[in-house]
Amino acid sequence: MNNLTLRQLRAFRAIAVSGSFTIAAEQLHLTPAALSGLIKELETQLGVRLLDRNTRKVGLSAVGEEFFPLTERVLQDLDDAVVSISNLKEKRRGIVRLAAPEVMSCTLVPRAMAAFRELHPHVEVRFLDVPIEDVITRTARGEVDIGIAPGPVDQPEIERLPFMRAPLRLAVHKDDVLARTDEVTWADVRDRKLVTFFRGFDEWMPARRSSKAAPTFPTEILFVRRINTALAMVQAGFGVTACPVYAGGLASGFDLRLIKLCRPEVDREYAVLTRAGHSLAPAVEAFRAFLLDFAPRWARQAAEEQG
Repeated sequence: MNNLTLRQLRAFRAIAVSGSFTIAAEQLHLTPAALSGLIKELETQLGVRLLDRNTRKVGLSAVGEEFFPLTERVLQDLDDAVVSISNLKEKRRGIVRLAAPEVMSCTLVPRAMAAFRELHPHVEVRFLDVPIEDVITRTARGEVDIGIAPGPVDQPEIERLPFMRAPLRLAVHKDDVLARTDEVTWADVRDRKLVTFFRGFDEWMPARRSSKAAPTFPTEILFVRRINTALAMVQAGFGVTACPVYAGGLASGFDLRLIKLCRPEVDREYAVLTRAGHSLAPAVEAFRAFLLDFAPRWARQAAEEQG
């Protein structure tokens, strides 16, 4: 019983449907003798007769009538499973669980998801907008398939693939005197209050750690948690803020203008995070490959639009 094969079941179904050994053999590309041998093996293993044969026709026995719908169900389930695996392999179906912090969530991610959906309309991307720390934790635990995060990630459970760098721009109110210029230095805003939403602001600006360079940076810094909070504070007159160049659309919504920052020029590196040592499902692999290609092009276009 344990040695039943798909060839035996397919042979039985072909005969049951066609009512002929000759026709069934042709359909299965077998000789009549080979087909007959498969049926004998099947009946022997089951210990029952499935077909009634005579010189003119072949039909199902009483047991064969009962066995036929079961055979149909097994073969159909198998065919459905093969199609499903094929769809997954070809990225026509699947689920991608994605997490990203706020700035990415309201800039890059919606555009990337929309562009990916055009190519893979039946792949579902489930998205979480969470703090950077949660992006890293959820990725390491396998709660999401892909995370997007800036800066270094010092966790062995995480595989990190950088995909773009985003230069910083100074966001000022459109009525600010600085808004009349196209470029400012950090020294120009040394006496301004800097509102920042970045985690570990000092860590990703190495020049600030140098006592020689430190005076060129603002000395009064107000930390907030969200980019929209920082932009709203600047809109209300509480200082200036630095944000990635691709956040120009967000800044304009607060009547702010982005200006090039230099001396030194500072940028942030962004990376795609996945669990180290774990293979990716085809849909997830497809989304990661798409993002690695789409994001840099999108960032370059955003930078060009900002000038």
